Amino acid sequence: MTGRGGPDPYDDAYGESSGPGDGDERDGPGRGSDPGLPSHPAGPPRIPPPRSAAEDSGHWPGALDGGIPAPRPPTADERPSGRAPEPAPKPAPQPAADPEPEPAPGREPESNLGSDPEHTPGPNTEPTPGPDPEPVVSRDPEPDPEPEPPAAAPLPAPAPPTPPLPAPLPAPAPPAAPPAAPTPSAAHPLSHDLLRSLLGAWALTACSPDETAAVEAHLNHCPSCAEEALRLRDAVELLHTEHSLDLDPMLRSRVLAGCLGRRPARIPMPGWAGAYDAEAARLDALLRDMGEAEWRAPVRLKWFDGRRLTGRDTTVAGVIGHLMVVDGIIAASLGLPDPLGADAPRSPQTRTEAYWHHEPGASYGAGPPGAVRELWREQGHALVRTVSFAGRGVAELDVPYGDFALPIRDAFLDRALECWVHAGDIAEAIDYPYEPPASAHLRAMIDLCARLLPGTLAERRRAGLAAPPRRLVEAGTPGRTLHLQVEGTGGGDWYIALDSPAAVASPEEAVATIALDQEAFYLLASGHVPPQEAAAGLSGDTEAIRDVLFAAASLSRL
Repeated sequence: MTGRGGPDPYDDAYGESSGPGDGDERDGPGRGSDPGLPSHPAGPPRIPPPRSAAEDSGHWPGALDGGIPAPRPPTADERPSGRAPEPAPKPAPQPAADPEPEPAPGREPESNLGSDPEHTPGPNTEPTPGPDPEPVVSRDPEPDPEPEPPAAAPLPAPAPPTPPLPAPLPAPAPPAAPPAAPTPSAAHPLSHDLLRSLLGAWALTACSPDETAAVEAHLNHCPSCAEEALRLRDAVELLHTEHSLDLDPMLRSRVLAGCLGRRPARIPMPGWAGAYDAEAARLDALLRDMGEAEWRAPVRLKWFDGRRLTGRDTTVAGVIGHLMVVDGIIAASLGLPDPLGADAPRSPQTRTEAYWHHEPGASYGAGPPGAVRELWREQGHALVRTVSFAGRGVAELDVPYGDFALPIRDAFLDRALECWVHAGDIAEAIDYPYEPPASAHLRAMIDLCARLLPGTLAERRRAGLAAPPRRLVEAGTPGRTLHLQVEGTGGGDWYIALDSPAAVASPEEAVATIALDQEAFYLLASGHVPPQEAAAGLSGDTEAIRDVLFAAASLSRL
């Protein structure tokens, strides 16, 4: 019986049992009619004699030139078990090879040693004894029922072996993503205590987006946390003050002082010219980074004309042109070229109106952007160089301003104050922060305004805009006095003579007091707020206070 069950095919083929010694002296059944049976005896494996190198190479010498006929393909009996037959080249597809039958129980599987020409048994390998010890008689293999190709047909040359492709390198594993921070979900809302502990981080804007949303949603329903959040946000505003992008205004002075301390200047600049040099440099730094659109930005110039606030619309370029032509008054006094010519008027407002009239595009920023800045800055450098080389005698030179005149040292302080005021106007127009001057320079500017107040008050009396003096005093004698107190780094205490410019101010004769910070004094003296709206602390004689406030506002001009 075979492993497949049923009668033995050998009985069907020969009509007798397949016991040992029976049959036609073969060691196994014949071919029979079952195609799935093995086609060679089941006795010991036959080891074929070694073949020549020509046979192993698959190319018979002379097969292509007709000398030796091409070998025919092996028949089913000659094919080793376990291997599919190699189909001969045919134009039509060949049927699949017969499947290998399963070995019968109690039978060893057939060896493939006879089909591998390169494998030879070792010295310890012994053939398995079959049922018949007698030598096996070789018989010619039975013919294959399949049609054979023509004997003279040449076999195709075997294709050269294809070298194996290198195995692809494994792709690098992607880096592991960092674990995501736990975020509050709708299913697990944060507790009240946890949200309250996040208020500090929320006020500093240090929470994640999910935490921020959770905190803000909680603040809409928890009054106590909302109140705490407001207090924390106010505290954060005190910690983070707004700073200008400009450098420290005292940085230039400290650098120059350090340089001059190591190597003194051969020609030192007068101390009273330092405020103008510093403020002009700060304004120039503001203008240096401006574009064409900013040069044409509208600017509103404001001043107090003695009775009310007034103003004039221009551009950034028009403001710099105004500073240039007013600086030309000092330039003409020092013998330098006047930008408006030798016959130009001396009044600052008249000169400005003439410049804007003869140069209509100047007040609206026409022409190359920043061209007027170069002219103004070149003239300012010339002013500082000239007073530095002129020596001490130049400090007493008077500079006429039309209806009044100022010593050149006060004229330089006046120009420094104008640079600060108009730099603030430009910074406000282009929405840019601007710091006040250095403390020493600011104090010198406030001191100039305080020294000009008695003369301005006397002019207003002559024009009928101020109350007459309460009493007559001789020149050089104490009279009624007002105490002006300015708070801030550049502030201090000043005493203003009320009855006459020639009178001596005395603290013992003070009849009123005005206290205000330096920012409020700047707005008042520059004509940016009405005198009656100045943020000041007042006490004493109200008439004297009103006259001094209006006189301070009248210091402003175009």
